[in-house]
Amino acid sequence: MKVILLKDVKGSGKQGDIVNVSDGYARNFLFPKAMAKEATNENINIVNQQKAAVVHQQELDLKAAKELAGTIDKKDVMIRLKAGANGKLFGSVNTKDIADALNEQHNMEVDKKKLVLKDNIKECGSYPVAVKLFPNVQAVINVIVEAIEE
Repeated sequence: MKVILLKDVKGSGKQGDIVNVSDGYARNFLFPKAMAKEATNENINIVNQQKAAVVHQQELDLKAAKELAGTIDKKDVMIRLKAGANGKLFGSVNTKDIADALNEQHNMEVDKKKLVLKDNIKECGSYPVAVKLFPNVQAVINVIVEAIEE
């Protein structure tokens, strides 16, 4: 019997796949647990439309990410904190601080989870920070950390 999987089924396939399974397996296991539905022409068309919609949405997201990467790339973000005489900060700069500064200085909303920072910044200076916007779409911003003079 041909069925459309509504969930990932170990040994049978992934969600949205159209697979052949035995009648008993479909009627006694997959259908009662809402893991599959019968592969009628109407159901197959619905699944194909859903897959096309997902692909279209991913293309739109990719295009938006590329546009955002183009505007973010090579921007400077200035952060001022108290520091000691040797340039060592009292505290550190993390991804949340960078995301807030980017929003405040350039009016760009970027999730702090998309910023790639190996360790928190603990000294004054200039640091390149990668922004992963989408798989294979990345921009680099320049974070400049300066000491506040008291």
